[in-house]
Amino acid sequence: MKQQYDKWILFVVLLLILIGLMAVYSSTSVISPDMVEKYRKKGVVISQFGFLKKQLFTVLLGLIAMFIAYKVPLQYLKRLSIPLLVVSLVCLVMVFTKLGITAGGARRWIRIWPSTFQPSELVKLSMVIFLSWYMSLPGYRKDKFLSFAIPVGIMGIFQVVFLKQPDFGAVMSLGILTMAMLFLSGIRLRYILSIGILAIPVIFKLISEPYRWKRVAAFLDPWKDAQGSGFQLVQSFIALGSGGINGVGLGEGKQKLSFLPEVHTDFIFSLIGEELGFIGVVFVVFLFFILFIKGISIARKTSDTFAHYLAFGISMMIAVQAVINFAVVTGMVPTKGLPLPFISYGGSSLLVNMTAIGLLLNVSKVQSAKDGTEQRTHTMNKPAADVTVPVSACTRYKLHADQHSRWQRGQGYRRYSKMKRT
Repeated sequence: MKQQYDKWILFVVLLLILIGLMAVYSSTSVISPDMVEKYRKKGVVISQFGFLKKQLFTVLLGLIAMFIAYKVPLQYLKRLSIPLLVVSLVCLVMVFTKLGITAGGARRWIRIWPSTFQPSELVKLSMVIFLSWYMSLPGYRKDKFLSFAIPVGIMGIFQVVFLKQPDFGAVMSLGILTMAMLFLSGIRLRYILSIGILAIPVIFKLISEPYRWKRVAAFLDPWKDAQGSGFQLVQSFIALGSGGINGVGLGEGKQKLSFLPEVHTDFIFSLIGEELGFIGVVFVVFLFFILFIKGISIARKTSDTFAHYLAFGISMMIAVQAVINFAVVTGMVPTKGLPLPFISYGGSSLLVNMTAIGLLLNVSKVQSAKDGTEQRTHTMNKPAADVTVPVSACTRYKLHADQHSRWQRGQGYRRYSKMKRT
């Protein structure tokens, strides 16, 4: 039987990428003198189509990576979980070597010819794969503190390196992602709550840093220093407000003309709001919502524990990044550098997220093949129509039971029967 993947997920992702390509071109087609000078210092010559060509090249690489991830056997992926985690840590440490690149006061990238790569994006996917493998082990005990401490300790190692870069957005997204997956596995709530309580003084210590405190102050009242620390957020508000319901038109936005910093990366959602209006913004949010729901649906249907956690983790990884980006752009949380998946300009995020989608399609393909096998088995075992099988009244309910799904934390979706008389 031909294996079928979830076509809706592929359609939604390709549509998001198309929107991203249009937004990237719109935000970078007008080259300002400030942008020329900024990239000249990096040794990069930019042109009207320069950013779009690079993004198209990344999409091509992403499609190849997606296809490989779609074809890789899940059993082989289990064996790669720890090596991937080690490679991610090595790449993360490499940013502090001569290969590391500093931009915007942070050291988050490594030079890989002919471009750069941000290891924090790879860390998130590697952590999802590792947790999926770890929580599917027979020895994983949900009531044992050691089973909780091991993944939290690994998460802590990565977060320490993130803070040295510094990259507080990666710290936040990795923490939410790890705790969400541990919660799904059924780990005791008091363990998760204890980590939350212990993290409070650490968070206060971190935001007491001068540059982080300026961001918090700008978040609380950006208009107080509209030309300084609150400039980016104020310009984001202006972009979103200028769009109205229908937007000013694709390519007609004004905030990209050196008013809104990082408009083609972290704040590309503001550009969409300005040029496509409230309708465009709602449409993008709706696409991410559909992607998340379809991912959770795949996790719900699969009976393999590793595949179940993998599908949930990938869906959560993309959703967390999208929600944080939406919240930053609309001023609901302090500003932090986190791109919008599939839409923002940047090769690292796009490449890793497209690989993750390939794995999600892989899980849906495996589940589709299994459903087809079970259907054929049921058909072969079904008695002929002209054969009368005596059935007592008391067993008639069981033979015609409808199957439903009920989610239980730590147990996934268990099947139960709702009795129905025929």
